[in-house]
Amino acid sequence: EAGRLFRGYKELTPAALTQLINRQNALLIDLSSIQDYEKGHIVGAKHVAFSQFDPENKDLAKVKELPIAVYCKTGQTSAQAAARLVKASFKHVYWLGGGINTWTQADLPLATGK
Repeated sequence: EAGRLFRGYKELTPAALTQLINRQNALLIDLSSIQDYEKGHIVGAKHVAFSQFDPENKDLAKVKELPIAVYCKTGQTSAQAAARLVKASFKHVYWLGGGINTWTQADLPLATGK
């Protein structure tokens, strides 16, 4: 539990992520494989392969002050990405606990294709 307080990013439920997207216009990054992304992703999410994920990327560096939420299929990979964002001095980092699997279990809509 103490680890959660000090990791620097906040775990969200699907409902909390929906609120973050709607109220704060959060940047949403899907770190799933391209095949999983095309099968179904959260509307408005940008796909970035985890192997290509770089918090120091100049495009990402421009949004350091904005809320950024990351997710993947199960939540494991995206938790690592969230930690990397915090280490790179991003201020408002969020992580969808359980990944896209929890999103679909909550019967929330998905977009398909690219």
